[in-house]
Amino acid sequence: MILSIESSCDDSSIAITNIKDNKLIFHKKISQEKQHACYGGVVPELASRLHAIDLPNILEETKPYLDKLKAVAVTNQPGLGVTLLEGIAMAKTIAVTKEIPLIAVHHLKGHIYSLFIEKEEILPLLVLLISGGHTQIIRVESLEKMTILATSMDDSVGESFDKTAKMMGLGYPGGPIIEKLALKGDENRFVLPVPLRNSPLIAFSLSGLKNAVRLAIESVGGAEKMSQQNQCDISASFQKAVKLHLIQKSKKVFKEEMIKDFAIVGGASANLYIREAYEKLCSEFGKTLHTVPLEYCSDNAAMIGRYAVEAYKKKLFIDPYTIDIVVNKKRQQGVEL
Repeated sequence: MILSIESSCDDSSIAITNIKDNKLIFHKKISQEKQHACYGGVVPELASRLHAIDLPNILEETKPYLDKLKAVAVTNQPGLGVTLLEGIAMAKTIAVTKEIPLIAVHHLKGHIYSLFIEKEEILPLLVLLISGGHTQIIRVESLEKMTILATSMDDSVGESFDKTAKMMGLGYPGGPIIEKLALKGDENRFVLPVPLRNSPLIAFSLSGLKNAVRLAIESVGGAEKMSQQNQCDISASFQKAVKLHLIQKSKKVFKEEMIKDFAIVGGASANLYIREAYEKLCSEFGKTLHTVPLEYCSDNAAMIGRYAVEAYKKKLFIDPYTIDIVVNKKRQQGVEL
């Protein structure tokens, strides 16, 4: 079995995955959303302190499996430095004391492998990764070869949902709130710009849309005076603009890439409105859509463990005395993940 740890942001999570059949033996996640909600976003130092409490408590529940471990895996990039260090410290300790290999996992590759929790790999694969920190289309050819085909120039999808909710005074995290309000809204009431609509660039950009949303909020009296129907209509109009932007740029990729399997991963992939749009797009282009079960869309250790199973088979280990967080520069189109 492999024990995996995820602490890249505000979710403390540990999983145990069986190497032979990919079965998830144990999985637990403790979210910090309530503790950070009053600040309108994640406070790194607070998140780190909560990880220091929650991770040992979860680890205590894995005692029945610790003698059966063949390796330990941990997220070491990208993420908040102070929170990554909490998971890395635990993983190093387990690896050294149990004398088992240590596997360092790229968080975004973990999201890709959330598709294969308790399943076999499906490769090659085109992947749209939409999360709180990233918006990318990636060509996945193998465990070790993943190429970025398109990426965000500024705000990510998840970040734009959070900021839109914050501008309307709706709380954190914004994604689920906006999606729920949009169900009761008129998506055609506010004509919001579709980013890069007339640009040949195969890239994503949402900062301009965010400013248009701010102006729409001001047009109905601001966050304090706007009615619930205004909130619903702005949410629906914003969500529609995001969808059209994602679909337009994805079409450009689809015309160039012949891979038949396409997937959506990451926290924002839980949005059912966006999923429905991609079902239609994949049908139009003759591609098969793969999605992640809703419980595994956001950060979790099960996805880290699933990636680790494949890394273990290839003996992709790291010295526990040298593992550290990796500070990533912004990765552009054409660069391997």
